[in-house]
Amino acid sequence: MRSTNPVLSRSDAFTPGYRQASYQNLGHQQQYAQPGYGQQYGYAPQARPPAVMTINDVIAKTGTLFVILLVAAAASWFLLPASLLYPVAIVSSMIALVASLVVTLRHSTSVPGIMTYTIAEGLLLGAWSRVFEYYYPGIVSQAVLGTFAAAAVVLAAYRYLNVRVGGRLRRIVAMSIIAYVVVALINFVVVIAGGSLGLTNTGSDAGVLSWLFAGIGVVLGVASLLIDLEECERGVRMGAPAKESWRAGFGLMVTLVWLYTNILRILSFFRN
Repeated sequence: MRSTNPVLSRSDAFTPGYRQASYQNLGHQQQYAQPGYGQQYGYAPQARPPAVMTINDVIAKTGTLFVILLVAAAASWFLLPASLLYPVAIVSSMIALVASLVVTLRHSTSVPGIMTYTIAEGLLLGAWSRVFEYYYPGIVSQAVLGTFAAAAVVLAAYRYLNVRVGGRLRRIVAMSIIAYVVVALINFVVVIAGGSLGLTNTGSDAGVLSWLFAGIGVVLGVASLLIDLEECERGVRMGAPAKESWRAGFGLMVTLVWLYTNILRILSFFRN
């Protein structure tokens, strides 16, 4: 069954049967590399088994992306004047959106697209977090700890309790994520135009819709993280190419950033 994760589903490397097809192709290559084959043309090709993705590859790529994300976030937090925080946040969010669409819609892994998204998202998070920290001192450190705690609980549930999102529930989660993103984009356009749908307000008077939108975001983020972990494990099991570890790391980073932003907003609901 093809993954419902929009990042990983564009790659055949994360689907059952990939390894078998790859080995069949390698078998044809080895047939052509038999002694004497091609010597009449002046060459003798050699078949080499392709490098495959490992869990260590995924961890390394995910860590690399988070380092780049944090460096970009620190740059916008410490180096930008207050007057540029909102313009940089708006421009970087648009760049991140385009880059994420490029990475998601391509069947092959686009490392430049992943790097572009990571830098743009880092600039956005740094600017946005600095604004929140100004209004609600100490909230950013609390949101970071909350995100790590949520990720640790999800990882423990996946690893030790064998919690999975499968079957019909997985399809519901996938459709819910798409609907959530569409609504968020509509709200973004309305906010840029000077209006408000009441979905992304902050503070103690945010309103019911903001509470509901942020709460749904956290639930979908947790479910998406479970799916991401399963898809990474499936990619390793199916013998995905080593380059696909960039796509897996990208998917994990996007989910954790999503969790952080929603937890940050929920924490603001308890502050004046």
